[in-house]
Amino acid sequence: MRIGLITGEYPPLHGGVGDFTREVARALAALNHEVAILTSARLSGSISETGIRVEAVVPNWNRSCWRALAGASRRLGLEVLNIQYEPAAYAMQAGINLFPWWYRRQPRPVPVVTTFHDLLVPYLFPKAGPLRRKIVEFLARHSQAVIVTNEEDRLALSNLQPPVSNLQLIPIGSNIRPALPPDFDSRRERARWGARPGDWLAAYFGFLSMSKGGLTLMRAIGLLVRDGLPARLLLIGGRTGASDPTNANYAAEVDRALGSLGLHERVAFTGYLDPARVTTALAAADVVALPYADGASFRRGSLMAALAHGKAVVTTRPRVRLPDLVDGENCLLVAPDDASALAAAIRRVMAEPGLRARLEAGALDLSRQFTWDKIAARTAEVYRGVAR
Repeated sequence: MRIGLITGEYPPLHGGVGDFTREVARALAALNHEVAILTSARLSGSISETGIRVEAVVPNWNRSCWRALAGASRRLGLEVLNIQYEPAAYAMQAGINLFPWWYRRQPRPVPVVTTFHDLLVPYLFPKAGPLRRKIVEFLARHSQAVIVTNEEDRLALSNLQPPVSNLQLIPIGSNIRPALPPDFDSRRERARWGARPGDWLAAYFGFLSMSKGGLTLMRAIGLLVRDGLPARLLLIGGRTGASDPTNANYAAEVDRALGSLGLHERVAFTGYLDPARVTTALAAADVVALPYADGASFRRGSLMAALAHGKAVVTTRPRVRLPDLVDGENCLLVAPDDASALAAAIRRVMAEPGLRARLEAGALDLSRQFTWDKIAARTAEVYRGVAR
C-alpha cells in the first residue's frame, strides 16, 4: 500500500510521537509498503530512508493544513492517511482535529485513520470548556478507524455514547533499539555520569513533565541520601520536547527541588542523546525509576524502552488493570506521588540481587510483545480494512 503518516513532529525534531512515527514507518517499509511522512514545514534539511519519503509540506496546523495534506495525498497517490495524534505535536491547534471531516467532502478522498497517543485536548481559546473535549471526540468520530495505544484510552472511547466505531488497540514499542557497541564498558559509562564503584545508579528516561513524577523521584533520592545510602540519579534525555516547551516551567521547579534537597552532586543530566547513547546510559543503570503521576501505561515510550533494555523497573500502579504488568515479576509497582514508597522500592532492588535479576528477565520477556514488526503488521491490517 501507499501510506501517508501525518505527524506534527518528526526527527530531527525531538518528541515521542515523531520517534514513534519513524519506527512504525521503518517497520511498514520493511513489509514492502510505500510510506510518506506528511509533516511540518519547519522540519529543515533532506531526510531519506529506503521506502520512506518525508514531505515537510504543512505551513501551520490550523485550517491551512487541510489543503496541504489533501494536495500531498493526491500528488503522491496515497491509499490511506494515518494521523498520529497528540495535541502538543500540533502546537495545540485544532486544525488537524477537523481535517477528516473536511477531507471526506473533497473529491476522491482516501480513508483517514487516527492513532491517538493520548486523549489530551488542544487549547482552542479561553473558556472553551467542554468544547475542547468534544473536538477530540469529533476527530475520533470522523475517522474511518481509530487506533489507541493503551487500555485507558480504549475504555474512554468505548464508553462514549454512541461508542466510537472501528476501534483498535495496538500498543507502541520502544523508540530506542537496545544494541550495545562491542566496546561497551559499564564501569566507564557509569564513571562518565559521576557514579563510583558501589554507588546505586537509578535512571529516569524522558522529558521532565508534571505527569512523569520528576519531583517525586527527586524526593525519593533525597530520602535515600538522608539515610546514608550511596544513591545517585541519572536523568537521560532532553529536558523538554520540541513540541511542548510548557514543560520548561516544570523543569525549573525540579531544579529548585535539587537545590532545596541538596542533591546537585548526586544528580547528572545527560541532555539530548542519540538513540545509541541512550542505550549505553540505560545499560549502565542499576534500576530505572518511572514514577508517572497518572500511573504506568503502555503508551509511555520511556517504559517501553526500559522493558526492551531488560532493566529492573520501578514505576507506579496503572489506573486500569494491565494483566501483563506484574508486580514483583517484571516491575515493582508503587502508589503515585509517594516518595517514601518509591525510595523503599529502589532500596529493595539494590538490596535483593535475586529480585533484581527476576525483574530484568521479566521485563525483557514482556517487551517481546511490543516489537515493531508486530505493531506494523497489525496497523497494516487496519489500513487494509478501511481501504476495502
